[in-house]
Amino acid sequence: MSDVTDSSPPRGTAVPGAEQPERTEVATFGAGCFWKPEALFREVPGVVDTAVGYEGGHVANPSYEQVCSGTTGHAEVTRVTYDPDRVSYEELLARFWAMHDPTQVNRQGPDVGDQYRTVIFTHTPEQVAAAEASKAEQQARHRAPIATSIEPATGFWMAEGYHQCYLEQRRSGSGLLGSLLGR
Repeated sequence: MSDVTDSSPPRGTAVPGAEQPERTEVATFGAGCFWKPEALFREVPGVVDTAVGYEGGHVANPSYEQVCSGTTGHAEVTRVTYDPDRVSYEELLARFWAMHDPTQVNRQGPDVGDQYRTVIFTHTPEQVAAAEASKAEQQARHRAPIATSIEPATGFWMAEGYHQCYLEQRRSGSGLLGSLLGR
């Protein structure tokens, strides 16, 4: 596990068959346990790389066990590297909102804890503006308050290797795994 600064690529797992563009951008989202969001973002045309990890905390290079203890302040996140000529940040935001319940506080489904909070970590002023506008649109569609926070990206810590592409490695298309992927 190593720190990945906002200016470097996430050194995650390239999406099979994805062309490597000359220019990429990075987006970081927390939508509960990072396994499902990563799998869903990898399906988006124009996404060229993903990595799951931890962001928003106060401990350098935390382990999964530390993050799950609730003492580090980190959220489980998916860092998405994408080709902005093929997919827009706004399209990634739309996918983010659709993949989880943004009204739940510090949980998604059966997963409870502040590491499962709904959060958008922004890397540019343009992402801040787009995220805020998108959140306002979402609030108009929900009765309950949107719990999603919008925070500046402060440093991404790559999760342990066994978490990378976790569901993709175990995809069966049926049973619990199929339901986790919405299939």
